[in-house]
Amino acid sequence: MAAQPFDVAAIRKDFPILETGIAYLDSANTSQRPRQVTGAMLEYFEKFNSNVHRAAYRIAEEATVRYEATREKVRAFVNASSTKEIIYTRGTTEAINLVAYSWGRKNVRRGDLIVLTILDHHSNIVPWQILAAERGAQIEFVDIDDKGELRQDQYADLLKRGPKLVAFNAVSNALGTINPARAMVAAAKEAGATVLVDGAQSTPHQPVDVQELGCDFYAFSGHKMLGPTGAGILYGRRELLEAMDPFMSGGDMIKTVRVEGATYHDLPWKFEAGTQAIAEVIGLGAAVDYLGGLGMHAVRSHELEITEYAYEALSEVEGLTVYGPPPSRRAGVISFALAGIHPHDLATIADRDQVCLRAGHHCAMPLMTRLGVPATARASFYIYTQKDEVDRLVGSIKEAQRIFA
Repeated sequence: MAAQPFDVAAIRKDFPILETGIAYLDSANTSQRPRQVTGAMLEYFEKFNSNVHRAAYRIAEEATVRYEATREKVRAFVNASSTKEIIYTRGTTEAINLVAYSWGRKNVRRGDLIVLTILDHHSNIVPWQILAAERGAQIEFVDIDDKGELRQDQYADLLKRGPKLVAFNAVSNALGTINPARAMVAAAKEAGATVLVDGAQSTPHQPVDVQELGCDFYAFSGHKMLGPTGAGILYGRRELLEAMDPFMSGGDMIKTVRVEGATYHDLPWKFEAGTQAIAEVIGLGAAVDYLGGLGMHAVRSHELEITEYAYEALSEVEGLTVYGPPPSRRAGVISFALAGIHPHDLATIADRDQVCLRAGHHCAMPLMTRLGVPATARASFYIYTQKDEVDRLVGSIKEAQRIFA
């Protein structure tokens, strides 16, 4: 499908924070929010603030309708087969922990193999390390090549060992590497594994079709895709979710409670105990509407244009090392190191120029160790990024070089 270009200047008018003059180059960390998202949340607070699923009066019914409408919007956005497969969480981290707890503790046994990758975010490493330690399972990591791409030969060898679980990110938050997720899922399923895909960095930036992808679980966060913090999604295949025990228990995740015991609610509410982040879920629905209006093919096309421009500009800076694959095989993320200048110092100098740049290990310490660096600077782009902001970043880098010369 050919991507239709969109008007970045017009889009930027929807983001009040950009009127302050900042060049926001940290969208992989958290994106900015348009007025349409904050407006939807404010409307809830001011016009129908109430709990959901619990009352028969008008504003509570309106809140419930808006809250559940997001579930259908998300279902369509990722092409799940049913809203029963769409579980609200606080974000990717909680979604993965939910799977590790509710699926993992029921299915992973001593001696089982869990396959992860060196590109993974801590939220897709630590829950499995805890599970493996509890269950006596083993974890193996797929390495990367010198271009920052997963070694598929090593992956194939690990699959021959019959892993119980394979979990990896569709897009690396640290390098921007776009993994061949569909092929990797198909190979893992053929090997008999259950597969979880971390979609935190893929869902905001490219079209997603979980049925085509073929994974068992898929997790992502609202705050990286124009939505608020505190609202995320776990997609899970219905038959797996039906067989899993609740992650949390309490109100609203039950059908009946007696002194002898309780019966659990139907999907998806079985996994949504207590009062949820109602305003945030409504805001996430508005974010999905916004991105759907732009078209995810157009979003990807714009980011690729910016990424190609930034990749070329940064590659021309003397003493700067760019990590990861070429732009055609990466999302809108560029991690780099500057000779003789710590990333934190560079980020501080860039901030003086109102350039917002991430510096650190990006919750990917195993990857930093693999690269042989303590940290990198990271510029990440989104629908509102313009080429002149990349130029401002290059100017900040050269200013840092002048200061540290």
